[in-house]
Amino acid sequence: MSEALKLNASLATSSQHIDWSAKSYLIVDDFIGVRQLLRESLRNLGAKNVDQASSGGEAMALLVRTRYDVVLCDYNLGEGKNGQQVLEEARMRNLLMPSSVWLMVSAEKSTESVMGAAEHQPDAYLIKPITEGVLLTRLNRVWHKKQVFKKIDQAYAKKDFLRAAKMCDEQMGQNKVHEIDLLRMKAHLMLKSGEPGKAREAYERVLKEREYQWARAGLAKIRMANGEFDQARQIFQAVIADNRYYMDAYDQLAKAYTEMGQAEEACTILERAARLSPNSVTRQRALGQVSLKLGNVGMAEKAFRKCIAIGEYSVLKSADPYLGLARVCGLKNDTKEALALLLTAQREFATDQIQLRAKITEGMVYHESGDFRRARKAGDEIEEMLVRDPVRPDTATCMETATLLFAVGVKETPVDLLCYVIKNNHDNTVLLDDVQKVFDKARMSDEGVALIKASKKEASDLMNQGVLLWKTGKLAEAVLWMRDARATLPNNMRILFNAAQILISHLQQLGYDAALADETTEVLLHVDKVMPGQQRFAQLMEQLASLSPKSDEEAGTAA
Repeated sequence: MSEALKLNASLATSSQHIDWSAKSYLIVDDFIGVRQLLRESLRNLGAKNVDQASSGGEAMALLVRTRYDVVLCDYNLGEGKNGQQVLEEARMRNLLMPSSVWLMVSAEKSTESVMGAAEHQPDAYLIKPITEGVLLTRLNRVWHKKQVFKKIDQAYAKKDFLRAAKMCDEQMGQNKVHEIDLLRMKAHLMLKSGEPGKAREAYERVLKEREYQWARAGLAKIRMANGEFDQARQIFQAVIADNRYYMDAYDQLAKAYTEMGQAEEACTILERAARLSPNSVTRQRALGQVSLKLGNVGMAEKAFRKCIAIGEYSVLKSADPYLGLARVCGLKNDTKEALALLLTAQREFATDQIQLRAKITEGMVYHESGDFRRARKAGDEIEEMLVRDPVRPDTATCMETATLLFAVGVKETPVDLLCYVIKNNHDNTVLLDDVQKVFDKARMSDEGVALIKASKKEASDLMNQGVLLWKTGKLAEAVLWMRDARATLPNNMRILFNAAQILISHLQQLGYDAALADETTEVLLHVDKVMPGQQRFAQLMEQLASLSPKSDEEAGTAA
């Protein structure tokens, strides 16, 4: 019997009676009276194993220890994490089972609160007061749906996306009531597997049945992944026009505008989204960053302050809004608050990268306030930090460093940094335009044009020589060449992808080699770290997995 048939047989039984007494529960609410009422409601359904938490921190400690079947979590939990942040962290830390049910409970009816929680997609959102009848109805409905997806989610958790997609097809043959949800999951799995064509087919099949906004947004994301940013923009705009509360469409539309180099349009969209649903850490951070880039100091300040406030107890808390707000304070000539924010960032995020970024921001604050001596001193310290660590920082940090060093009268180091950025992003025209603007600001326009041209050629030649060796059958030489190319330009996506493809070709044509397979995995994992969500990453990972020798047990199963 197939997995789908077995699962449907069990569902047929469970639909008649669910044994709620055998399940584990967690109630999270800061009021003891509410916890007692919910506990009694659950006990009346037969529940025996019920844990309680009075705060977000206490809930997280319990979630780390126990994998609960059902969580009833209040949105407002007093001081500390709110319910949205508990769910957010539980998901990111994989503290929930695929079959776990999360019910967000609240007396809040405001659009801001409901939308904030809904963006993190609990299984249901219940408004107090809650009767036993309502609780049982929602639990039954969500539980049955969870069982349909349980084994699919388990395969997903193991990153076995193709097997999970096959299980979606099996379930669709037996479970018409959940066909649309299964198609949605299948489309997501196909994107994860690097199969955008099959994902498109799933979304289009959904749209033939009904005009679901998430399916249209899915098609737009495929366009985005293909570099068709303007086409994606049009679709996202249409989705928002039909449903102004579809928040992901705003975020994706802002990304499309950013990719097209239209920062002002991206800022406008993020501002609209933040007004509708202001409790997103990532959205407020993005709004602050693009506003600062555009010189809109007032909006940047508002967004960064909001980001710090709502991120205080969030797993998404980062140094970015502190550094951004410090820049804003510098522009407002409030050096005292700027330096206090930098100290906070350095204390709470004690990494070498953050220390460097804080020093860069400190130099900018001093320069913008007219204290050129301290700005130059910060520049000297940054150069010393770069000498101590030969690994270059990320692109944005390189750009900020170059901008500051040019401003304090240094030339050689910022030119080297910008050339490094160009070589690692030689086909990113929007970024190269930004690099040219840094040269323009340093009164090096003509020199910048020449350096960009020369650096692009150097990167292209480095990549093309390796590809030529591969195409002419010199696989061993191609592997060695691309290994050196990766060492020279460790973050160039095209070099990394071509290096992985050449390694896979070597494994295909000359036989499996565990060391080369491990090297390929290392290259691809680095790609996913530098630029997550690339479709070619999933395709190459699938190719690599298919080459791995099967164990005796796997071979027996296949036979």
